[in-house]
Order: sequence, then structure tokens, then C-alpha cells
Amino acid sequence: MLYPLRFEPLFRRYLWGGRRLATVLDKPIGNNSCAESWEIVDHNQDQSAVAFGDLKGKKLNELIDTYGEQLLGSSVLKRIHAPDVPEKLKGRFPLLFKFLDAHQNLSVQVHPDDAIGATLEPPDFGKTEAWYVMHAEAGSKIYAGLKNGVSDSDLRAAINNGTTEELLNCIEPKPGDCIFIRAGTMHAIGAGLLIAEIQQASDTTYRVFDWNRVNKDGKPRELHIEESLKATDFDLGPVQPSIPQPTEFANATTLIANDKFVMRRWQMNSPIDFDDEKLHILAVTKGSVHVTDDPCDQPLATGNTMLIPACQTQFKVTPNQPSEILDIVLPY
Repeated sequence: MLYPLRFEPLFRRYLWGGRRLATVLDKPIGNNSCAESWEIVDHNQDQSAVAFGDLKGKKLNELIDTYGEQLLGSSVLKRIHAPDVPEKLKGRFPLLFKFLDAHQNLSVQVHPDDAIGATLEPPDFGKTEAWYVMHAEAGSKIYAGLKNGVSDSDLRAAINNGTTEELLNCIEPKPGDCIFIRAGTMHAIGAGLLIAEIQQASDTTYRVFDWNRVNKDGKPRELHIEESLKATDFDLGPVQPSIPQPTEFANATTLIANDKFVMRRWQMNSPIDFDDEKLHILAVTKGSVHVTDDPCDQPLATGNTMLIPACQTQFKVTPNQPSEILDIVLPY
């Protein structure tokens, strides 16, 4: 029988990472800096493993193979095996959830959409994503989209001249902001930000500018200029933080709703009873909570993530203190 699932995080150590995954989210990253904590992932060799309970050690792709409909629900199971899904991507969990600590600026980059992703070898999903700002140092920036009117030739000239930053829409986010980055949107997360990110289960990134940095070997990281230009949707324009939308629940707002995922934010001072047949990803961004039937004897605390199987149609989330959680579901 399935139950609420916590997974062991997978850590990624890129040159822009810092220490906040440990100091703020209490992640066991060791003594070195760390850029990302992949909380829920099913992407080729990168597989989340169950951390607690009878299924401890089982990988996410194994759970889908064994408990597909119970875990995902019938509509999601049908969707990930649909005729339009490339054969090598069929059966993959469609989302990836992570935390990012940007001690330095990330590269200016763009992700392909599903159509381009399907042509890659091996094929990949497109990468539409959304960022929830958990911490922002004063003056921190997010670069989200190109300024209005920027064309392919404008961008190519700026890349050649080293002035790419001048064409980017720049915002100064605050904690609680949510920024939606549709595939094809040029973007960069700036230094000083701690981000919770939900995205399609893709790891395809095209760098167009990397702030003239070099790796430990003294060489610049690879850029992907032609791929970036091909993947960029010049009609998308600048991006601003999403405006939270009210829901039927007084303590919940919808931050993002699109054809890839829906994300709500719950402000919790009392227990909440969930009653549906959907798979949920829950991520605690403030405080701590207890979830019905969780086999772990510790609260689900800030920086912890849980996957609620679709077969668990009724469950209760009880805050141990005033808390905030992100609740992510699939739109099908």
C-alpha cells in the first residue's frame, strides 16, 4: 500500500552555489557549497529514492512501474503514455522539484519547448518552470524575459558585443514572489536568492552568457549560442511576478496555473483536510507540519518535500506552528 513519500535529495554542486541549503533548509550538504537540492526527480539516471517506510530505497521510476495508477492517478498515467509522448519519454514522472541557492548569478540561459526537446538525442521534455522566492538579499535581481521589441538580430549582436544583459528584463524580487518562466524565455537567477522551483522533468539548458566566469580549470563554461537563438521565443517579452489568485479556500492562493503544473500556496494556522484523487507535491517553505500516515517520526519542516500518491484521496495536513506550504498538482 502506498503512503506519503519522502525522498532522499540529490545534490548538485555548481560554481554559483552557496551554503543556504544547509544554513536555511538544514540539508546535509557537507562542508562545501551546493547549488541545488533535487527533491523529486525521475530523469534518466537521476532518480529519487524513498527515504522512509516499507518502500525505503525504491526509486521513483520503479514506483511508477509497480504502482502506476495508484501513485499517479488514471488520467496522469494515461497522459505520460499518450501517443504524442516520444517513446523514450513514455512513463516518466513529468515534473521535477528542487531548491536552488544562488550565491552568484546563474548563467543567462533559455530552455527548449517540448517540440525541440523531442528532437534531441536522447529526447527530453521541454522545460517550463516557476520559481518561488524564499529568501532575497537586498538588491538581488532576477532576469526574466527579453525587453519588448528585442529581435533575433538584436540579441545576436548583443551576444557578439558582450552586452546581452542590456536586453534583459530585470526585476528585484521579494520573498513570496513567484515568477513563471515558460520554455523559450531567456532568463537568469541572480545572486542572493533562495528559490523553490517546479519544472518539467528536463535538464536541457542552453547558455547564452555566463558573466565572463571561468571554471576551476581556468576555462569558461560552454555556451550554446545557436541553440539558444533557436529555442528563444521572441514574442514572449518581459516577465513580471505572478499575481496570486484567490481560491475557494480563504487561506490558499493559486500562484501559477498552466498546462504543465498548478501551484497553490497555503498559509496554515489550523489543520487542512484534502479530499481529491490527485497526486500532490507538498513543499514546506515556512514552519513545519504533520501529514496523515507519514511513516517518518519527524515533522515535515522547512525545506522538506513530500509526494502524496493519488490513491490517498483523503489526508490531513496539521501545522505545528504558523506554516506555509506549496501544493503542486498536475492539470490533467
